[in-house]
Amino acid sequence: MKTDIILCGVGGQGILSIATIIGEAAMKENLYIKQAEVHGMSQRGGDVQSNLRISSQPIASDLIPRGQADVIISMEPMEALRYLPFLNKKGWIITSSTPFVNIPNYPEMDRLKADLEGVENVIMIDIEQLAKDNGVPRSANVILLGAAQKALGIEYEKIEEAIRRVFGRKGEAVVEANIKALAIGKEAQK
Repeated sequence: MKTDIILCGVGGQGILSIATIIGEAAMKENLYIKQAEVHGMSQRGGDVQSNLRISSQPIASDLIPRGQADVIISMEPMEALRYLPFLNKKGWIITSSTPFVNIPNYPEMDRLKADLEGVENVIMIDIEQLAKDNGVPRSANVILLGAAQKALGIEYEKIEEAIRRVFGRKGEAVVEANIKALAIGKEAQK
């Protein structure tokens, strides 16, 4: 088993929380894991990206080479396209359809959608609206994780258990909101 994942978005969107949950689930499965993070200007709405490599065999490097990523999980559609050169030909993009317009020359959404639809395996969902509609507005990132679960090769129950461990110290209400968000994402990707 080997899965190379690029997680990307804009500072404050919860990318590193997704990485923590996936990493926790992988470690409980006794898998090897390597992670490299790039925070950029995350406090000012800049690019945040994480390479997450999971394998049943030892991993030599924490960086994913161009053309080798199995999955890109993106909280924002333009960021998904930024890392497209790293995706392998059979890889998956799971992205939010909601743009985070933080630059004056942000591309038009129609162009972004057209570019994303040119990729063979894409799941694009409005996680922000799903989060609001379902009363979990702070868990949009976990909705995206739920939509990505099958592409990750980690059992749903293992990710659910990881959420309980990662968010347990924040209280039962936070845990349950994130478990609910995970289920919403799983359902939305169908």
